[in-house]
Amino acid sequence: MKYNNIIYEAKENIGFLTIDRPTKLNALNGETIDEIRDVLAKLRGDDQVRAIIVTGTGDKAFVAGADITEFEDLGLKDGFDFSRKGQAMNRDLEDVGKPSIAAVNGLALGGGLELALSCTFRILSENAKLGLPELGLGAIPGYGGTQRLARIIGKSRALWTMLTGDMIDAQDALQMGLANMVVTQGKLMTTSIEIAKKIIQKAPLAVRMAMMAVHHGTETDLESGLIFEASLANVLLGTQDMREGIAAFLEKRKPNFSGK
Repeated sequence: MKYNNIIYEAKENIGFLTIDRPTKLNALNGETIDEIRDVLAKLRGDDQVRAIIVTGTGDKAFVAGADITEFEDLGLKDGFDFSRKGQAMNRDLEDVGKPSIAAVNGLALGGGLELALSCTFRILSENAKLGLPELGLGAIPGYGGTQRLARIIGKSRALWTMLTGDMIDAQDALQMGLANMVVTQGKLMTTSIEIAKKIIQKAPLAVRMAMMAVHHGTETDLESGLIFEASLANVLLGTQDMREGIAAFLEKRKPNFSGK
């Protein structure tokens, strides 16, 4: 697929996915969503890429939201399908099996915040502004925002954000656990790359299993989550990576993980 709205490249085991619609503040339209999903489908089977950094072109916006011109005339069925399409994109990102970092370089509103919420981590520039302003348009967040934001910062704070429409600045996002780090704009990408490189030094299968244990185990009761955790830990006992990790520890050297 030829990409008109995104830029994708891979360097040193890191995939860089950039939303590239600067004249629209990187707003998500249907074509952009299709392109993102195409990249994520390819990444699922690409063992060379072990972490993903998602960002937007320029210094004004990560993603300023969904492209309003595409849904202003939607009917009931089309509106449902429109939301499900955005939800599928974010689910693809969440379940791609590789840790992802949202490098939020400006506005992350509506669908943009929902995209960032689907990433494993969020690193914000100091000028970042986050929010879910949909209720002011007579709508609600439809790409997973009502569900993921509440799970990350709690129901009360999530409802406050949606019902007031107030934007969240970078420091407040950090304080409430919505952001993992806040850095200057000039250090946003270098810091994101540093964190990605730290992650990819770990065993790929262990990284994936840890993400599965947290994502799925916390959606059930504690005992079921613990059984799931023990099952995943048991699976890792049979991997080459675990044997390599133990051997490297005993030999006082850096491990050379193969993802097997």
